[in-house]
Parts: sequence; structure tokens; C-alpha cells
Amino acid sequence: ADRLAALTEREREVLAKVATGRSNEQIGRLLAMAPATVKTHVSRMMAKLDVHDRAQLVVIAYETGLVRPGHDH
Repeated sequence: ADRLAALTEREREVLAKVATGRSNEQIGRLLAMAPATVKTHVSRMMAKLDVHDRAQLVVIAYETGLVRPGHDH
């Protein structure tokens, strides 16, 4: 969970949606932001967490307990 300390609250919200397999467009609709803004959040999270793709973000979301299997976030 310490890895998530580097993220803002909004980035954690976006990460939870990324972990459920949603697209930038879907996340944007759910969180009332433009898809380009979602993309910016995803890029910043990848830089902060030193990962190279969305799949690695998903792994972090589950490993840290931000999301749990079987729960729609």
C-alpha cells in the first residue's frame, strides 16, 4: 500500500477503474472527466509507480488491496 502513497486521491480513483478493465472513455464518463484527462492520470501513475503498461497498474491495484476480485469499483 506504500506504493499508492505517491498517488493523489483522484489517481487512486482512476487506478481502481483501470483495474476493472475500463477504457479511458468509460472511466471519463464514470468520473466526469475528459478521456484525455484520464489518459494524463494514467501516464502520471505509470511514471510515479515506475511501470510501463496498464497491465502492471492492474497488478499493483490488486496487490495493494485497492481493488479486490469480484468487487466492481
